[in-house]
Amino acid sequence: MTPPPPLPRTVRAVDTAQLLELAQEAAVHGFSQRLPVDWLREHLATEATHYLFPTLVQRLTHRPQTPVQWRCQHLLTVSTGEQVLGLLDVLPETFDKIPETLDTVSKKDIVSRIERAVSVREWVERTGAEAGS
Repeated sequence: MTPPPPLPRTVRAVDTAQLLELAQEAAVHGFSQRLPVDWLREHLATEATHYLFPTLVQRLTHRPQTPVQWRCQHLLTVSTGEQVLGLLDVLPETFDKIPETLDTVSKKDIVSRIERAVSVREWVERTGAEAGS
C-alpha cells in the first residue's frame, strides 16, 4: 500500500461554490465527515470565504476501495454572518489543487478562530437550522 502524502500544515481559503464542490466530491466517495450539500447551500453565506485546515490522515481500512483522505477542520461562514466549525474529508490531490493564498499571519489567525468557533451542531441547536434539511 502506498503511503499517503504527508499532511500539510497549512490553511486554504475557498469560496462557497468551491466548498460545495468539495462537499459533493466527499458525498460521491462516501466520506464520513461532511455536511449535506443541500444543507450547505441553504445555510452558507453566499459571498463568504471559508477555510480548510487539514488535521489528520483518514484511511478506511474496513473500506479499502475508499481513497485516503485528509480530515479537515473547516471554518464556515453561515448566513447569519457567524463562523462555525465543521469537518470535511478531502482527497489530498483535491486539496493540493486549492491555491495557496494566505500569508502566515492570516493562517495563524484562522487557526485561532477555528479553536474558538462553535460547532455546526451547536449552531444548529441554538438557531434551529436543521442539520439534515
